[in-house]
Formats: sequence, C-alpha cells, structure tokens
Amino acid sequence: MPSDLPLDELSTLMARMRGMLLTEETVAHAVDLLAEAMRESIPGTVGAGVSLMDEQGRRTSTGSTDGLVVAADELQYRLGDGPCLEAWASAAPVRSDDLAAEIRWQGWSVPAAELGLRSVLSVPLLHKRDILGAMKIYSMETAAFNEHSEHLLTLFAGPAATLLANVQSTEVPHRASRELKDAMASRDSIALARGILMERNRLNTEEAMRELIISSRSNGHSLRSVSEQVIMSVSNRERY
Repeated sequence: MPSDLPLDELSTLMARMRGMLLTEETVAHAVDLLAEAMRESIPGTVGAGVSLMDEQGRRTSTGSTDGLVVAADELQYRLGDGPCLEAWASAAPVRSDDLAAEIRWQGWSVPAAELGLRSVLSVPLLHKRDILGAMKIYSMETAAFNEHSEHLLTLFAGPAATLLANVQSTEVPHRASRELKDAMASRDSIALARGILMERNRLNTEEAMRELIISSRSNGHSLRSVSEQVIMSVSNRERY
C-alpha cells in the first residue's frame, strides 16, 4: 500500500474543484465532489461526507455520496453528538473501529450501527485560524480505517479547506463567516477546559470531551461558552 495518495489523483481532484468553483462557485457542488473523491480514493470506504459548520457546530452546508451517509449525518446534527462534531470541536481526527461497541456517542453509534455502519473516521477542515467543519468516511467493516487512512483523509483536508474557505466567504451568510473568525480562540478554550476536567475529575481525553459536549447540548450553550464557564470556575476558586 502506498504511503501517500498518488500525486496525480490529488492534483486532478484539486484541478477539478478549481475549475468547478470558477464556473459555478457553490459550496454544495464543491463538497459533493470532494465526498465522492474521498470514497473512491480511500480503501474500505463505503460512503463519505463533508460538513461545513459555524462556531456553535451548526451545519451551514453539507455534501455526501449517498443516502446512508445522509441518514448517519442527519442523526449527528439532530443529536448534537457524534464523530463529525467531535472532530470539529476538538480540531483533531476521530476514529471508531466498531460502532456496535462504541460508547462515546451511544445515542448516535447504536442507530448508526443498525444502519449497517461499523467504522468511521473524521478529520477537521482547518484553514489558517478557522475551523470550517469536518469530513468523514464510513465503512461497513470493523477496523476498516487506520493511521494510513487518516493520513490520506488529511491529505484531502488541507487543500480542500483552502478552496472551500475561499468560496465560503461569498456563499455562506456573513453571520457564520464572522463567527468562524474566532474559531481558533474557541478551539483553545475547549482544549483548556478539557484539560481542566481531565485533572479535576480524573478523566481521559475522550471522557472530558464528551462531558463538555453533553453539557453544551443539555444547556443549549455553545461548546465555547461551556468551556469558558469551566475555565472561569478555576479562576474563581483561585480567587477565594
């Protein structure tokens, strides 16, 4: 198995996206094209999707290869929980080798497994100081993805984020664009709050992240707002 996605395949994909954006300039077509290329290029993939999100993890645009991906993704958005949202929130790759046994997002993983999905890999779309969203691939086989799969998906993410950021600035409502400008500050707050919870409650990284997401969903606040509350609680303790 090669160590990288063949250079000609990646170059062809980027050329197609550039040509398409120059003529149509739509996010929807860009993410659909990217999702299809991911499914065709990464071994073991049965379906792929791309989600652009604002600072609070709300979808602003999405693309997918088929109805199975749409069903799995729609469930994530409805629940406010799942690997795609976690990859976006943590700005780091997220992988599950067996959704039937997954405990991180049980509200999502159980019905996803019932759809026939067994493995998922999601990576964030990072552009300069912005977190634009996340991209993900699914498989019906357990342990379908590994470090090599993550490397290939990351190869897609870099140039894709650059192209999507350029078109997003004109196609996505200005409100979302303004929110995305301070996404790096949001990511830093989330990382710091996660570390505080890990030390305070003796949690691992995934458990602390899950606690933040659950708190965000139950209180109706953004992850950044919840994270800042955790950070503020430490400052208040030190003050007294």
